[in-house]
Amino acid sequence: MKKRSFWLGLIALILLLAGCSGGSDPGSLESASGVSNASNKDLVIAVLSDATKLDPHLGTDIPSANVYHGKIYEGLVQQDENMEIQPALATEWKQLDDLTWEFKLREGVKFHDGTDFTAEAVQKTIERVLAEETASPRSNLFEMIKEVKVVDDHTVQLITEYPYAPLLANLAHYASGILSPTAIESGDNLGQNPVGTGPYKLGEWKPGQEIKLTAFEDYWGDKPSMETVTYKVVPEDSTRIAMVETGEAHIAEPVPVTEVERIENSDSMELVRSEALGVDYIGFNVEKEPFNNVKVRQAISYAIDTEAIVKGVYNNVGTVATAPMGPAIWGHNPDLEGYKYDLEKAKQLLAEAGYPDGFKTTIWTNDNKARMDVAEVVQSQLKGIGIEVETKVVEWGAYLEGTAKGDHDMFILGWSNMTGDADYNQYFLFHSDARGNPGNRSFYSNPKVDELINKGRQETDEQKRLEIYAEAQKIEMEEAPIVFLRNDEDLAVIGSNVKGFWMHPSGLYMLEKVTVE
Repeated sequence: MKKRSFWLGLIALILLLAGCSGGSDPGSLESASGVSNASNKDLVIAVLSDATKLDPHLGTDIPSANVYHGKIYEGLVQQDENMEIQPALATEWKQLDDLTWEFKLREGVKFHDGTDFTAEAVQKTIERVLAEETASPRSNLFEMIKEVKVVDDHTVQLITEYPYAPLLANLAHYASGILSPTAIESGDNLGQNPVGTGPYKLGEWKPGQEIKLTAFEDYWGDKPSMETVTYKVVPEDSTRIAMVETGEAHIAEPVPVTEVERIENSDSMELVRSEALGVDYIGFNVEKEPFNNVKVRQAISYAIDTEAIVKGVYNNVGTVATAPMGPAIWGHNPDLEGYKYDLEKAKQLLAEAGYPDGFKTTIWTNDNKARMDVAEVVQSQLKGIGIEVETKVVEWGAYLEGTAKGDHDMFILGWSNMTGDADYNQYFLFHSDARGNPGNRSFYSNPKVDELINKGRQETDEQKRLEIYAEAQKIEMEEAPIVFLRNDEDLAVIGSNVKGFWMHPSGLYMLEKVTVE
């Protein structure tokens, strides 16, 4: 109890110092920036990080997906607030047999470049994401599709190699956005020049500063009430909040947990809280010594007080993670308890691994305030078992690139489940085929786990799928390639005059019904 109290006290001190050093005078923001209050026809969103690519087949990060998913690109289907599958570019669908799905496509839809949306666009999009030359880190979502059959202009069939239970959930993923076949054939850089069917098209991109989307006049559906959407890159947490408070922005995200009370007590702002499908975690590069030793990974897992971190760093936003995926995800194993804080057990395991005096290492994080605080706390906690940790704060794009290549030792990141199905967490975080950029940045590989994940995606019986995933998660917890910290809860702040905004449980902004009064 004394040690737990010590960590809570240390965390509180870190947060107090952060609050003292990171404050600003909201009243001076407008005059200092020279920017007037945001227009009620230009939806301004203050974000921490810029997008990296606006290509759904190459982008792997939430900041990018938040710009293009549902705004620039649309898929065949989409998910509602309850994660139920709803029509998008497909109006209806049916499963003809275990391997064949048929989709009826919406008529009268145009791409931003004027090309008509037909079954050919679906065919060329899926062929592109699966093509070796595309080198898409999201090709795994569609690798079970062996043929895209054009029946007629507005009917398409997806034929899979094996029964694949989460196909519709995958088709709602941001990587399933349908691209203009004209743009694909032109060879243009879609990461910089996206062409979809969505309610908005790319207007202007000033890298590192802002992205502006403009309403698409020929959009097939209800026209958005906002003429433009502007994503402003604002790295400073307090500045993002102050922009909403003064009316310079309508929405800001992420929200530091230290700002919750301030927002809830404000007359000009509202806090949006959304149970999320993601998990925050600390990963090890298991291909590097000493993290290739399972006892080292287990020792660190016991030495990190996750309860203290969730309470102290995250201000009890979210819940303590006890499994590789949270209870909101289908396939979660409720029988796992996670690693309890046990310093003596950690020291014993470290000694058994051959490191009785500890070692020196590094931990990477991007410039996310909560993650930097976690890194500082973990640095202090691991001193208790003799491990000296140097924290490296890396710019978001470089962070993704470096962890994809395996340049790191330890790292702090979050995984946002985009489908609500266990397959998404299991495949991308733990399958050996997903090592590196697709998501498995721990470079973890276990043939038995691979086998279970492959079985899980092919099994159509729900109870058998649950049993398969329960076994896989048990192995993953024992081998500890990742320390699971927190089941996420997403926070955003909106102006009190903003209506209709909600966050998808995957962490994406849903803007189709947003109005500003």
